[in-house]
Amino acid sequence: MRAFSFLPLLAIAVVPAPAFAEAGDVLLRVRAVVVSPNEDSGSILPTFPGEEVDVSDSFAPEVDITYMATNHIGFELIAATTQHDFGGTSGTTGGIGQLGSTWVLPPTLTAQYHFAPEGAIRPYVGAGINYTIFHSEDATNALENAIGQTSVSLSDSWGWALQAGVDIDLNDDIFLNFDVKYIDIDTTATLRNATIGRQQVDIDLDPFVFGIGIGFRL
Repeated sequence: MRAFSFLPLLAIAVVPAPAFAEAGDVLLRVRAVVVSPNEDSGSILPTFPGEEVDVSDSFAPEVDITYMATNHIGFELIAATTQHDFGGTSGTTGGIGQLGSTWVLPPTLTAQYHFAPEGAIRPYVGAGINYTIFHSEDATNALENAIGQTSVSLSDSWGWALQAGVDIDLNDDIFLNFDVKYIDIDTTATLRNATIGRQQVDIDLDPFVFGIGIGFRL
């Protein structure tokens, strides 16, 4: 009789563990992110050869949604918008300091591979595409005090993205998330002014995006 008491335990042991992130799941994450440009600037041309710009970091909330196509494969759409200042680094423009600001909206779609969908700790990696929209550009008072009224515009950008992160379950429906992305963003900033005409500078922003947040199974 004692041998039969082990049968339920044996049955449990051979049943596969349920996946905590499985095909058909929809995962919503809300993160706080730091967007840190790894910029590479050309010269401000034609008037300021050799003078480049730098771009500030920014903090913002981010929302993303992931659809699990299989237990291991998910597709994530990321949405956030951040404001960045850009300024001269040397010479005349460096003396002015901040030249302008812009808002950046970079919706990004990544395909992810989740390594341990059955685990309470689930690392993943991803790769995908990005389209960056620059909006609400504005010249600073310092620039306009120096050269007069100036309009600023930045060109939109297509690029690629890489991603790595981990989900850590807090309970059956809520999990902690850590995430880092590298996003390829290239733009041309154009300043138009009656005194010095049109000036342009090519900027590779290429930011790292570091995030921490909470996720929910919907």
